[in-house]
Amino acid sequence: MIDNDRWGIIYCPKQGIRRSTRRWEQLQEALDAAGIAYDFVQSESPESVGRLTTMLCRAGYRTLIVCGGDGALNRAVCAVMEQPADEVAQTAIGVIPGGRGNDFATFWGFSEKDDRQTVAWLRQRRLRRIDVGYISCTDGSGTTYFINCVNIGLVANILKLKYRSRRIAVLATLTYIGNMLQLMFQRPQTRVRLHVNEETIEQKAMNICVGNASGYGQTPSAVPYNGMLDVSIVSHPKVTGLIIGLWKLLTRRFLGHKNVRAYRTPRPIAVADIHSAGVATDGRVRPDIHAPFEIGILPEHLNFIIPA
Repeated sequence: MIDNDRWGIIYCPKQGIRRSTRRWEQLQEALDAAGIAYDFVQSESPESVGRLTTMLCRAGYRTLIVCGGDGALNRAVCAVMEQPADEVAQTAIGVIPGGRGNDFATFWGFSEKDDRQTVAWLRQRRLRRIDVGYISCTDGSGTTYFINCVNIGLVANILKLKYRSRRIAVLATLTYIGNMLQLMFQRPQTRVRLHVNEETIEQKAMNICVGNASGYGQTPSAVPYNGMLDVSIVSHPKVTGLIIGLWKLLTRRFLGHKNVRAYRTPRPIAVADIHSAGVATDGRVRPDIHAPFEIGILPEHLNFIIPA
């Protein structure tokens, strides 16, 4: 039987980054200096994170630490949520930010630049019950989960470009930036139909973000402990409006843009149609999710380790 104080660490090196060994050595130094008892497994691909998390859960680990970004954390959360309810209630998840996107970790004040501080906070095991968002496909294909946000449309398409170019260094990065800018300034729209609170919304939209947390700045007022989902719907702006929108996004005033409609709801959101728009959960592209589906919230459903 695994000691309840022993951590199970899932180390998820950044794809295409050759310094992953050095990164683990630095983390190991911080863990050993703090006197942490742990076992670690390294993912060989993003897809393996869920399998490794399930393995650690079944082995009896009740403190799971994900060293990686939002996508890795999402896969780990989904794997934990698939365990029996009594085991989910006894399990705590923590994060050491180390991915290309660390929005949920940043929300709580964790930084990739200070592993020793992160380890010190995690060691104190201060738990917060956080809300978990879910997407339930009405075709019976299953339920998946998120803790940061769901994106439908432009952001999901940008993430697709990101993953295509992640394995090659400088040239691919420049190509990704160029393609991203071209996509943004094309401002593609999709006709969507969804039901939020008592309102049925049917319009053309560039992006929809449903946030349980900050949603990469698109739902800046959302917090993962109030039993609510925040929704921002971005319609087609002019080029000048796009530039203003990017500025407002960076300065956390995104909801003040005239092309953004904002909602907050404790009720499930029925998404009836998104046509060909892409879907992403917590920065993870999800080609397996198709409308119609329901987006909802499970209040205070998961133990998360937060800074002391």
